[in-house]
Amino acid sequence: MLDRRQIGRIGVAAALACVVVAPAMGDDVDRISPKAERLLHFYDSLGVESRWPAGVHVNWETGAPDDVPERLPGAHTHCSAFAGSVAKQLGIYILRPPEHGQVLLANAQLAWLETAGAGAGWQSLPDAASAQAAANKGLFVVASYRNHNAAKPGHIAIVRPSTKPVEALTVEGPDVTQAGLHNYTSTTLAKGFAGHPYAWIKAREVRFYAHDWDGKIVPLG
Repeated sequence: MLDRRQIGRIGVAAALACVVVAPAMGDDVDRISPKAERLLHFYDSLGVESRWPAGVHVNWETGAPDDVPERLPGAHTHCSAFAGSVAKQLGIYILRPPEHGQVLLANAQLAWLETAGAGAGWQSLPDAASAQAAANKGLFVVASYRNHNAAKPGHIAIVRPSTKPVEALTVEGPDVTQAGLHNYTSTTLAKGFAGHPYAWIKAREVRFYAHDWDGKIVPLG
C-alpha cells in the first residue's frame, strides 16, 4: 500500500506529465513547419510586385509583358495567372491556360475548385483559421472569390504561412501574396480583396482551398 508521500509524489508526476504532453491551444495555427518556411521563401522570391503588372497583357507563367494588345475594356489584372503560375511551379494543377484564357479566369478557377478540384487533390477548408493552419503545415493554400456579376472578374490570392494572432486573423484574414490591381508580396486578405467587399469586408464569401505539395519547385524557364 502506498503512503501519503508516495501518493503525493505520483500525483505531482502525473500533473507534470500532463503539462508536458498536453498540446497548447492553437498550436496548428501558431507553428510554421520547415516545409511551410520553404514555401514562404519561395513566395518572397517571386517578384510579384514588379511582375504580372495590371493594365497590360502578360505571359501568364512569367508575368512579363508580352506586347500583345488588349482589345477588351477593363483593368486587366492577373491574380489568376499568377496563382496558376505558382501552382505549376509547385507541381500542382489549378485551372489555367491553355484550358482557360486569362479573361475572367479567377471566377472560372473557383468554379473549377468547387467541382473538379477534389479529384485533382484539392481540399475545401471551412474558414480562415483552417486555411492558416494548412498553410503553416506547408500546404499550398488559395483564397478565392467569384464575382456576383459573372461578366466581371473575381479574385484569387495565395495564403502565406504566418503566426499572426487569432484576433487579427478574425478581423483581417490571413496574410496573402497576390497579383491584382495592386500586387503584394505580403498583405492582409482584407486589403488584398478590398475591391470585392463581399469577399471579406461586408461578408465572408471568400473560399479557401488547400493542396499538398511534395517539396519540389520547378522554376520557370
